[in-house]
Amino acid sequence: MTSSSAGRRRQAARNDETILAAAREVFLADPKAPIAAVAERAGVGISALYRRYPGKEDLLRTLCHDGLRQFIAEAEDAARHPDDWTAFTTFLRAVVDADVHSLTVHLAGTFTPSEQMHADAVAASGRATALFDRVRPHLRPGVTAADITMVLEMCAAVRLPDPGRTRQLRRRYLAVLLDGFQAHGEPLGSPPAEGELNWRWQQR
Repeated sequence: MTSSSAGRRRQAARNDETILAAAREVFLADPKAPIAAVAERAGVGISALYRRYPGKEDLLRTLCHDGLRQFIAEAEDAARHPDDWTAFTTFLRAVVDADVHSLTVHLAGTFTPSEQMHADAVAASGRATALFDRVRPHLRPGVTAADITMVLEMCAAVRLPDPGRTRQLRRRYLAVLLDGFQAHGEPLGSPPAEGELNWRWQQR
């Protein structure tokens, strides 16, 4: 590979990162925003954007799939901790800090997932459940693996104009929720059913 072609590849990769970062900001603020708003935010021409993503669905699918892959990576990394509680809490903090679930909350049901996304979703669920099974003996009776999804969505709902303050408050409330997982008190009500967790993806 020549130096010029390598340079073009690096520039293309940087442009793609810029587009995806812009798309995340635009669509988290307004999932119905046109793709032209992404090009404007990224500072690229609409034709340059369309060369990478033929349509809005392709861009939304890439955003959510990247978030799903990050979820899997964080679960795999956390699973290396020998202490069960540390592995579990490290995983949840990493996912909350990465803001993965904001994508699910805002964008689920706005595009058709690919077969690979379905496969990765199954893998993500399996890795999260494995971490939950490790920590189960330390948890309050009645807590289920499905509660993890709801906790992550609750933390994703915390959003302020200041990203640093958003992260601080999300960690604060995650700590409160984790204490509740460990607490001994009144019996818990029914956990969320599978359909209640996945309803956003069934909207199409």
